[in-house]
Amino acid sequence: MPARTEISLGVIRKPWIIDTTLRDGEQAPGVVFNPHEKKRIAELLAETGVDEIEVGYPAISQAEREVIREIVAMKLPVRLTSWSRANMADIELAAACGTDAVHISFPASRLYLELMHKEDGWIQEQLHAMVSKAREWFDFVSVGGQDATRSDIEFLQRFMLDAETAGAERFRIADTVGVATPVSVMALGAALRQSSALPLEFHAHNDLGMATANAFTALESGFEAVSVSVTGLGERAGNAALEELSMALALSGGFASRLDTEKLSVLCDAVAAASGRVIQEQKPVVGRSAFEHESGIHCAALLQNPLSYQPFLPSRVGRGDFEMVIGKHSGTAAVIAHFSRRGISVSKEEARELLELIRSHADRLKRALRTDEIDAIRNSALIKQA
Repeated sequence: MPARTEISLGVIRKPWIIDTTLRDGEQAPGVVFNPHEKKRIAELLAETGVDEIEVGYPAISQAEREVIREIVAMKLPVRLTSWSRANMADIELAAACGTDAVHISFPASRLYLELMHKEDGWIQEQLHAMVSKAREWFDFVSVGGQDATRSDIEFLQRFMLDAETAGAERFRIADTVGVATPVSVMALGAALRQSSALPLEFHAHNDLGMATANAFTALESGFEAVSVSVTGLGERAGNAALEELSMALALSGGFASRLDTEKLSVLCDAVAAASGRVIQEQKPVVGRSAFEHESGIHCAALLQNPLSYQPFLPSRVGRGDFEMVIGKHSGTAAVIAHFSRRGISVSKEEARELLELIRSHADRLKRALRTDEIDAIRNSALIKQA
């Protein structure tokens, strides 16, 4: 599990990053990865530097177990974990796949216990039987609670303490329907720490748009691990996004992770292609619009210092240079730069005249202009001047 390194300015935390793209990510409606895609994604995840890959759910099918075994045979430099429901049959199927670790998921809210027709005492009974058996088959055993963020804190404290007593090595809090907030995550972490020192993991869903914020807050609040997925792929509104959390950790100054952020774009593009889920233009960190600029004030500043209106350079996530879009909100600096990059010298006065025409066209077309349209405007203006 992650260690803490003392430095003169304080404590640099080393978070444990678990990627669940191949398990929870593939549970997104309509998403199916073929074996080649799964192996390629696993390889890219390892190259990016995640600490652990939740590689799949063995009980789904024989085909699922076969591809998990194939990924295990790749001997990637990362812990591989199988996901299991709280029953011995699932754990046995996971053991047959040869992963280093297993995560055993229990119902953790009153609602989920009722749905499974179970009483509170059932968890305590099963914990000891399943964890002890799992420890015979796996190097690492994690236990967690589905719907934990809608559970009573006293129940979770007992659950965590029982998990520790049973021999579990990590306790997962699953925000299964994404109702947590950063404040509630901090309070939950503090309350759980009162009952046990067992390492904590937070598994965030994005139903309220707070998954990445909740994952980051969990790490800030003393959780040792978080689970994420590439592009936030997952059920309903998805999970905490690996690429978003990676850059938040990199920019915060308080964390030292193994993640190579320059590999993020290749990884995200591969998952988007395999899942059939296009990366939205406004997607944080890797979306095209994250590095596009139109505002005249912004572009003028960016030409002097590219960090003036960007939190980080596109190269930090494996993208090219930022792009200036020429349209209604552009200024003369962007127009001059647009032509200069193509070896055409334009004076400030000429740029001002062209800008009036550009804005008029952008208004009429209700969009930014393409390069050929901008050229046509300038050519037309030159002809009129001749």
